[in-house]
Amino acid sequence: MQWLMKIQISRGICKFIHSFSLGPFQLHSRSFSGAGTQRWNDYDSPEEFNFANDVLDNWAQMEEEGKRGPSPALWWVNGQGEEIKWSFRDLRDVTRRAANAFEQSCGLQQGDRLALILPRVPEWWLVTIGCLRTGVVFMPGTTQLKAKDILYRLQMSQAKAIVTTDSLIPEVESIVSECPALKTKLVVSDRSHEGWLNFRSLVKSASPYHTCIKSKMKDPMAIFFTSGTTGFPKMAKHNQGLAFRSSTPSCRKFLKLKMSDVIWCMSDPGWILATIGGMLEPWTSGATLFIHELPQFDPKVIIETMFKYPITHCGAAPGVYRMILQQKMANLRFPTLKHCFTGGESLLPEEFEQWKQRTGILIHEVYGQSETGISCATSQEMEVKRGSMGKAILPFDIQIIDEKGNILPPNTEGYLGIRIKPTRPLGLFVEYENSPEKTSEVECGDFYNSGDRATVDEDGYFWFLGREDDIINASGYRIGPTEVENALAEHPAVAESAVVSSPDKNRGEVVKAFIVLNPEFLSHDQEQLTKELQQHVKSVTAPYKYPRKVEFVPELPKTVTGKIRRKELRNKEFGQI
Repeated sequence: MQWLMKIQISRGICKFIHSFSLGPFQLHSRSFSGAGTQRWNDYDSPEEFNFANDVLDNWAQMEEEGKRGPSPALWWVNGQGEEIKWSFRDLRDVTRRAANAFEQSCGLQQGDRLALILPRVPEWWLVTIGCLRTGVVFMPGTTQLKAKDILYRLQMSQAKAIVTTDSLIPEVESIVSECPALKTKLVVSDRSHEGWLNFRSLVKSASPYHTCIKSKMKDPMAIFFTSGTTGFPKMAKHNQGLAFRSSTPSCRKFLKLKMSDVIWCMSDPGWILATIGGMLEPWTSGATLFIHELPQFDPKVIIETMFKYPITHCGAAPGVYRMILQQKMANLRFPTLKHCFTGGESLLPEEFEQWKQRTGILIHEVYGQSETGISCATSQEMEVKRGSMGKAILPFDIQIIDEKGNILPPNTEGYLGIRIKPTRPLGLFVEYENSPEKTSEVECGDFYNSGDRATVDEDGYFWFLGREDDIINASGYRIGPTEVENALAEHPAVAESAVVSSPDKNRGEVVKAFIVLNPEFLSHDQEQLTKELQQHVKSVTAPYKYPRKVEFVPELPKTVTGKIRRKELRNKEFGQI
């Protein structure tokens, strides 16, 4: 990490990066304003767009012209006292070096695929922006991937390059012989590894002068592998519209970021939220992206960080907020924090209240998929309805539809659909790469069918029920697993749970809960605890939703992104595996 430390703007020096002046900047005849707001509307778009050239390089020029203050573009810290700050000028020049390394040292060209499997280190952002500058399609993945997961991704994508860290070299080497398309292996490390190019060394020796490609809006930008909760992950391909959408007013008003803001998005770098909330959104607004390496989620470290650094916006999974609330801290009034958002699952009503009482801040929920990015949200000016995903974000027209694509009335359960005809909206995935049949399966009349079951109320707020396959039909009642799991989570014995359907000769299906107990309850009588948990669910939600079957397990099956594989549990119940 020493070579990166040389470009900390806090030291007021730039030993590593040379300056590079740009002429007067115009973004397709729509210039940025001093506040970093583009003059787009939610529907018009230029023919060409490149986030690196049209956004980052613009901010770099504004810094050179004194039109942006001294706050960094990227502020990275770890638990060992290391700290890196890059201005937009630094970011521009070092990512140009990365682009040259890809083209000149690796032979990568526009359209080639690159697998990106890194933890929260600054090089993750160098690689992504370097890819944007060259037109290389980046494919993020979590460092929790194992050899078989990496093999699947490399073979499916025909990736020509991979960038990863020391710890995953053995996993890659064990399967590389089965990946003939893979020509370049890059490692982010301070050490050399036989057969691997050292990314840090390549970037350090590369030229800071590079001409960004003129990418078309329809050109591919990134591929995100879906979570794979109901089968093998699919390759959701996105074009440049995913980045462009972050510049539209509707997306910008969700976070309302300003140049003076500091946002900390704790999403794993392998997830699409890290690309959106941890890169596109902050840098479109000219705000500071804060990153803590966080090898593990330690609530004490998170709390300490929130007090130590001037973080104004925080995005994290519900479990992170839950862990913080469980800490016996007298003071959670973080001095600079003003906005919090979450997604992936629902927070319990009492957790919303506790967070508001202890921090003075409401938590706003968002919803999205690998295919959609953030598609629903509760923006800051909206009323917060606890448990709701918020409203649709333009240019997405979201409706609740039936299996034929007909729009259903408010408060009626159906599929959450995004209108794709007559025009497919920017920000929605282009297709499932190499799977035209999978792409056609999710096209439902005029809509993309997300496969998620939900309702919408009269005010336009959406309410998530569960994945299509997860809904339980018990004695004519349709039950979403999330609401039962949320009820179970309120009981102190429950560490986590998964709720699925289970066959029953009288009712057809009943609710079954697989429960991981907290350590202090492991010695309790399980028959008595089962009755207690069943009664608890009856007391906090509709009585018919309580789990008639309960099984205590040491752990739950999960995808590499941490999502519960309910299908695996359901198939086991119905004897399919």
